Amino acid sequence: MSIRTFCLLVAGLFASAGAAAQSLPKPDEFYFDADPTTTRPIVAVKETGDAAIQKLLKAIERNPRAKEEHAQLAHLAMEGGRADLGKDLYARALARVTSSDALWRPLVWNYGWDLLRSGDADGALAQWQQVVTLRRSNASWIPPTLALALWSAGRKDEALQWYAAAVRTEPQQWRDPANFPRLLPEWRESERATLAEVEAAWAANPPAWP
Repeated sequence: MSIRTFCLLVAGLFASAGAAAQSLPKPDEFYFDADPTTTRPIVAVKETGDAAIQKLLKAIERNPRAKEEHAQLAHLAMEGGRADLGKDLYARALARVTSSDALWRPLVWNYGWDLLRSGDADGALAQWQQVVTLRRSNASWIPPTLALALWSAGRKDEALQWYAAAVRTEPQQWRDPANFPRLLPEWRESERATLAEVEAAWAANPPAWP
């Protein structure tokens, strides 16, 4: 299926929506919690590429309220360089859930990553701020992820504060960028390189706590 056909099949069906940016809270001292229910891909169908797109579109045609299918299709659209279409599809999925829904956290988490990887660090932060602000957690993914997004958005002082939280939590792990491939296996090399810039700036002038 061509990109043009893909767009024609879904264009006009979805209303755009965006999360309003919120202020990040101050970092807590430690972030030890695992959070596997948030940091997971949303997979409605196991196929990949065009086969996945076709199967997802058929599922949505049968059930226009299908949440996981919209989310996976949104990810495929953004991964394929169709950011506007992906945002519309994510908006459709988000319109079907509330913050108490089990799908909400992974949906917002994945949307943030797709926005960041499309070059929209501010948009990524707007998503992740919701996860951090609503039902606060001390998940271990939060400090390095926010540090990456804040640094990419030019908010470098805040990035250092969040990176410092990672170092406080696991000092032997986060003081050396050589550990990043093991700690962040799902990150792209360019993302780990950006976080290494944050680490270097932190090492040059570690912010005080609190």
